Amino acid sequence: MKNDLLVTKRDGSQEAIDLDKIHKVVTWAAKGLEDVSVSQVEIKAQIQFYNGIKTAEIHETLIKSAADLISTDVPDYQYMAARLAIFHLRKKAYGQFEPPALYDHVKSLVEQGKYDKHIVEDYSAEEFAQMDAFIDHSRDMNFSYAAVKQLEGKYLVQNRVSGEIYESAQFLYVLVAACLFAKYPSDTRMSYIKRFYDAASTFKLSLPTPIMAGVRTPTRQFSSCVLIEAGDSLDSINATASAIVKYVSQRAGIGINAGRIRALGSPIRGGEAFHTGCVPFYKYFQTAVKSCSQGGVRGGAATLFYPMWHLEVESLLVLKNNRGVEENRVRHLDYGVQCNKLMYTRMIKDDYITLFSPSDVPGLYDAFFADQVEFERLYVQYENDDSIRKKRVKAIDLFSQFMQERASTGRIYLQNVDHCNTHSPFDPKVAPVRQSNLCLEIALPTKPLRNVDDAEGEIALCTLSAFNLGAINSLDDFEELADLSVRALDSLLDYQDYPVPAALTATMGRRTLGIGVINFAYYLAKHGVKYSDHSANGLIHRTFEAMQYYLLKASNNLAKEKGACPKFNETTYAQGIMPIDSYKKDLDAICNEPLHYDWDALRKDVVEHGLRNSTLSALMPSETSSQISNATNGIEPPRGHISIKTSKDGVLKQVVPEYKALKNAYELLWDIPSNDGYLQLVAIMQKFIDQTISANTSYDPGKYEGNKVPMKLLLKDLLTTYKLGVKTLYYHNTRDGASDKSDTELAGNVQEPQAQTAIIEDDDDCAGGACKI
Repeated sequence: MKNDLLVTKRDGSQEAIDLDKIHKVVTWAAKGLEDVSVSQVEIKAQIQFYNGIKTAEIHETLIKSAADLISTDVPDYQYMAARLAIFHLRKKAYGQFEPPALYDHVKSLVEQGKYDKHIVEDYSAEEFAQMDAFIDHSRDMNFSYAAVKQLEGKYLVQNRVSGEIYESAQFLYVLVAACLFAKYPSDTRMSYIKRFYDAASTFKLSLPTPIMAGVRTPTRQFSSCVLIEAGDSLDSINATASAIVKYVSQRAGIGINAGRIRALGSPIRGGEAFHTGCVPFYKYFQTAVKSCSQGGVRGGAATLFYPMWHLEVESLLVLKNNRGVEENRVRHLDYGVQCNKLMYTRMIKDDYITLFSPSDVPGLYDAFFADQVEFERLYVQYENDDSIRKKRVKAIDLFSQFMQERASTGRIYLQNVDHCNTHSPFDPKVAPVRQSNLCLEIALPTKPLRNVDDAEGEIALCTLSAFNLGAINSLDDFEELADLSVRALDSLLDYQDYPVPAALTATMGRRTLGIGVINFAYYLAKHGVKYSDHSANGLIHRTFEAMQYYLLKASNNLAKEKGACPKFNETTYAQGIMPIDSYKKDLDAICNEPLHYDWDALRKDVVEHGLRNSTLSALMPSETSSQISNATNGIEPPRGHISIKTSKDGVLKQVVPEYKALKNAYELLWDIPSNDGYLQLVAIMQKFIDQTISANTSYDPGKYEGNKVPMKLLLKDLLTTYKLGVKTLYYHNTRDGASDKSDTELAGNVQEPQAQTAIIEDDDDCAGGACKI
C-alpha cells in the first residue's frame, strides 16, 4: 500500500506518506476560488509514488497539474497554481510556510552578504518590528502563477548557481521601501515606507527589474536605461565600449549613439590613412554588449542610433538582415534610424536625400538636433558644395528600404529627432536630445566621452516605475501615487552607485525619472472603449493630463523641500513651457478634449521653485513586470485573452484581468483593422509625456493581396506618426499565425471558442534589455 511508503522531507528526514496532508494543501490552495476542482488537480497530477519520494517533487507535480488547467474557461486555476507555488517557495526559503520575523530575516541575510549591510545600520530592531506589523504576507496569495514564476526567476534574492532562494515577495516590497526612504527624517520615514509598501504590494505601483532584483542587495545600480554617446575618436569609442560593459553587467539596457562616427573612406590624420567606416566599430560595441549577462537576470542588449542622412546608411540599414555574411552584418544589436521634417518633406515631394559623412560637414550633425532651421540651411549649403563628398538617393527609395528592413526584422526603430527636441523638457540650444535608449521611450541629453574617466561627458540614466491603470478608480488617485513614486525614485538616485563618472555628472545634474503605465488594455475594456474607433480619445486625454499634472506637482513640491535639480535652468520648464504648450497642434483635429487642471498655477509654481527632476514620464514596454501585477502589457493591446509565454521556467499561462466579465470588451491586437486608432492614442499620450513612448506598429499580411503588406500603407503610417507628433516607434509586429493556435492544441485544455491565445517568446521585455518595468 502507498501508506507503507516513505517520503523524504526537505530537511532530509523521512516519514510515512500522508495522503490526507497532500489533500489538505491542495484544498487550502483552492479556497475561495471560482470553478476550480481539487480532485481534478489531484487526478491530473498522476503522482507516481515510490519509496523515498521527495516532498518537493510531490509539490512541484501538483503545481504543474494546476498550472496546466489554466484556461479562459477557468482562469482561477492561475491563482490556485500560484498559491501552491508560493507554499513551495516559502518552504524553500524558510523551511516552513510562515515567514520569520523581519529583523531576524534581515540580520541573517546581511551576515550572509545577500542584503546590503546599511539596512541594519539605518534601522533599529524597534523599527523593524513596526515594519513587521504592517507587512501583509497574505498578499502573496494575490499573485497569478505566471507572476510567482517571474518573481522566482528574476526578482527574489537567490543564489543563481545553486538555485537557493532566500526571501518571499512581501519582504522584497518592504525592504525596497525601507532602502529608498532610509535617509528620510525618522519622524516621517515609517509613514512613507508603509504607504509605498502598500502601493507596491497591492500592485498600484509597478517597479522595474533593476529595482525589484537589486534594491536591498550590495549591488547598487538600479537605473533601467543608460544612454551613451560615442564621439568620432578612438579614445571616445573605447570609453564608450568600457561604459557599456560596466552597465550591462549591472542590469541596465543600453542606448548607443554612434551617429558621429565618420563614413568608410574618410581621411584620417590628414590623409595618412583612410577610415574603416562604421561597421567595425558597431561590431566592437556589439561585443561589449554581449560580453556580460545582466547580473544573471537577463542577457545584455542595446539599440544603436544613427541619422538617415549618414553616407553609409544604405549599408547600415541591412545590418540585421539575415542575408549577407558576418563581415557586413551586425545582427545582435537593434537600430534606431533618426529622421526629421526635411527627410519626410523630401519623400513627399519625390525628391532626393543627400548622404554625407558627419566628419565632412561641420556643424550639420549638431544642428540636426539643436536647431532645425540651421540644419536645413547647412544641409542645402553642403548639397550645393561640389567639394564635399556626398551621395544622392531618391527619398522614397531610402524610406522604402528603411520600412522593408523594419518589417523584415521587426527591430529597426524610428526616432523623430525634431519632435524629441521641440516637444521636450530640455532646451535644445544648451541640452539637445541626440538619442534614445534600448526601448525607444527615453529622450535625454548626452555628451560623448573623451576617455573613460571623463566627468565632463554625459551618460544619461533613467530610473523607471509605472502606475497600474487598472487600479485607478479616480484620476485624483494619481496625486498620492505620483508623490510616492517621485520621492522613492528621486531617493534612489542618491542611494545608487555610479561606475562611470559621466553618469554621476549627468544624474546629479538632471535627476531624470521615467514613470509610465501598465494595464492600459484592461483600463480601456473596463471603461467600455476601444483602440480602433477613437472612442477612447477623450478618456486617454483626461487620464494622461492628470498623470503628468500630478507628477509635475510632486516634483515641484519636492523641489520646495530639497531644491530643484542643478540643471533645471537647461529645461524648458524653467522658461514656463509645459508639455501642453509644445505638442504638435495637428493633434487637435482628432481630440478636442479641454484641459481640466490648473496648469497656469502649476506653471507659476514651477518657474518660481523649479522641479526636482528634469523629466518625469516615459511609457516603456513591460511584459514581465506587468505579469507580476497580473496586468496587460504597458499600453499594448493583448494578442489573446490568454497568453502563453515560453521561458526558461517553462510554459506560463496568464488570462487577461476580469476575463469573464469583460471578454467582449477587450480589443485584441489582430482584430484591430489598422494602426490609425492606436497611433492616435499614442499621440494623445505624447501630448503630456515629457520623454517618449515605446509605441509599436502591427500588420497582418493575411489581410492583403499576396499576403504582403503594401509599402504604401507602411509609409502612410510612418507619415501619420510624424504628423501627430509621435517621437519614436519601437517594434514592427507582423502576424505569423503562431497566435492563431488554440489553447487546446498547445496545452490540451478545453476553452471557449471565442477565447484567443497568444504565444509570446521570452524576449525579456525589451529584447533582453532592462529598460522596462
